[in-house]
Amino acid sequence: MKKNIIIIGPAHPLRGGLATFDQRLAKEFLDEGDDCAIYSFSLQYPSFLFPGTTQYSSDPAPADIKIFSKINSVNPLNWLSVGKELKKLSPDIIVVRYWLPFMGPALGTILRYARKNKHTKIIAITDNVLPHEKRPGDTTFTKYFLKYCDAFITMSEKVMKDLRRFETQKPAQQILHPLYDNFGAIISKQEARKFLREQLNVQVVDDEKIILFFGFIRRYKGLDILLEAMADPRIRSANIRLLIAGEFYEDEKPYKELIEKTGIEKLLILKTDFIPDADVKYFLCASDAVMQPYRNATQSGVTPLAYHFEKPMIVSNVGGLPALVFHEKTGLVADPDPRSLADAILRYYELGENYFIPHLRTEKLKYSWKNLVKTISDLADDIQK
Repeated sequence: MKKNIIIIGPAHPLRGGLATFDQRLAKEFLDEGDDCAIYSFSLQYPSFLFPGTTQYSSDPAPADIKIFSKINSVNPLNWLSVGKELKKLSPDIIVVRYWLPFMGPALGTILRYARKNKHTKIIAITDNVLPHEKRPGDTTFTKYFLKYCDAFITMSEKVMKDLRRFETQKPAQQILHPLYDNFGAIISKQEARKFLREQLNVQVVDDEKIILFFGFIRRYKGLDILLEAMADPRIRSANIRLLIAGEFYEDEKPYKELIEKTGIEKLLILKTDFIPDADVKYFLCASDAVMQPYRNATQSGVTPLAYHFEKPMIVSNVGGLPALVFHEKTGLVADPDPRSLADAILRYYELGENYFIPHLRTEKLKYSWKNLVKTISDLADDIQK
């Protein structure tokens, strides 16, 4: 039966992985024959809270997806207005993204009013329940938000455990993060490196060994650990270079000081800007392997991106990452310390990229948007109103 779905979460013109996810999920609902629209933010973060250069994308809006930029994250009168609007619209399902306790008051209040129609079923996709970087109010805001949801989806065992610390009764399902398959098809390494050189002035050479750190830069992602691994004499002598593609979401000074201290400038290729969606495939396809040297992690949007482009991953043995990357099959798992990461990088080149490709192609079949849509629909069917 055709359903009316509202997704609450970031979408164009906001940028980033959450917006990309929400738009791809909306497309899948539409492809399944449902009606679907996204309620996004007119103000997502006050500028003083946003760590990057801009919250907005220069890419064109996605075709055929209705996006309403209506939610102001810091205006309680707006929350009441949006909540009452959704109550009146009475969608069959609201799918709401939860990634940061800061959003708890706004989203919780909207849901509190929307659910008063006694028809709409509310399913939260909880990317994080507890944040990577703790702040006052995290627990209070999260409890408030969870109270007004009917069911939950998580994409890692760690987030499920965090969720069950707060909510033990309501239904919840853990699934795999679907593949980001909307960044284009796989292209050859040579073609990708040529594009980076000629179009983006990223100086990569065709016959170089290049590993990739991709995504915004924050302490929990462990780029500093990886930089220290690059200083390992064995890495230097193997002529392995690290391509860093992503924007600093914190002070870049300590990283620059570490690079200078270790003397690894010539081993690095820096593109520390936000990477537009249209350019993502060139960075992934130009690399030999994708590095995730995280100190802690729930799940990572970089993992399904790497699966889509069939790139082996070298990940830290933390959080949900080892459950997604199978050691010496789809990648390598290392401890989050420089020596262990260096060992893993060298082991990767011993085995060679082609060793991992058959495993990656088999595993990526599990990462389906259809599975996510079916999980949402099944949860909604089981909720009694």
